[in-house]
Amino acid sequence: MIKRFLFLLAVLPLTLPAQTPAPAKPAPPKAIINPGEVDEDYRFQGEYSGGAKDKTMGVQVWAQGDGKFEAVSYHGGLPGDGWDGDRSTVKRISGARSEADKNLVTFQQEELTGKLDGKTLSAYAADGSLIATLPRKDRVSPTLGATPPATAKVLFDGKANNDFNNSTVTPDGLLEEGATSQEKLTDFTLHLEFMLCYKPKGRGQDRSNSGVYLQSRYEVQVLDSFALEGKNNECGGIYTIAAPKQNLCYPPLTWQTYDIDFTAAKYDANGKKTVNAKATVRHNGYLIHENVELPHTTTSAPLKEENVPAPLHLQNHGNPVRYRNIWVLVKP
Repeated sequence: MIKRFLFLLAVLPLTLPAQTPAPAKPAPPKAIINPGEVDEDYRFQGEYSGGAKDKTMGVQVWAQGDGKFEAVSYHGGLPGDGWDGDRSTVKRISGARSEADKNLVTFQQEELTGKLDGKTLSAYAADGSLIATLPRKDRVSPTLGATPPATAKVLFDGKANNDFNNSTVTPDGLLEEGATSQEKLTDFTLHLEFMLCYKPKGRGQDRSNSGVYLQSRYEVQVLDSFALEGKNNECGGIYTIAAPKQNLCYPPLTWQTYDIDFTAAKYDANGKKTVNAKATVRHNGYLIHENVELPHTTTSAPLKEENVPAPLHLQNHGNPVRYRNIWVLVKP
């Protein structure tokens, strides 16, 4: 009996059914920060603006991965460049690269057909007649490359000046996300330039997420929210506090600017806050916040509110972002 039992133990593993291996987890969406590594969809993504019958229209086209796109139309022109600000008239139309012609993206909504070749977006009526031609428009921020005044403190220029602790600088002289300045600030004017990564399959907060933390306490969000609504947790938003007046986010892999005037909170002799901090923000030269009160620190702020100067912090939220030409004017 004992011999038979030992025999069964020996052969039992051979008779058990094979276990089905766990399905492989899908690879996370790829984040591209090098313009030389983009996919075939990237060249179609961008802004298009021009005349449509008796009015001007602006359209933003963003890539969603695997040859899929969304076109977002605005009456009057692009955000910050003619759009009338009426969100109720904003239209969103899905599209895809044509199976017959990979060099063409087609959008279809009811009787309207849009065709995009990367240089021009053309709209056609049901009878095939051309009703609008919108050329591509590659905008450049009017403050891009702004030269710091003689009295400015240069925090980073990719050359001799790098005021950020534990920072990583790329071989081509760009500052990576996740850095904190040595300079501690109270009231100041900030100029900063940033470039978002291209992540077409990312969604929501997983699209080039970072943030500019004023005094390491109040976040002006950095995010690829090109062609999105413009909420307080999207690019230009003061996180959880205020949405931008308009969404001025340019397409990813395009250099953008923040120009920010900041006034620190005021405290009495006992350390009690008497006046909230305030911020005025221009995104790509357009005023998106004017003297907005900051009643509390924003989510994930490295520092709490108190009556001491504090550094500028550039958040690392898991996506690559690049920064350059960062300088401040300290207010007396």
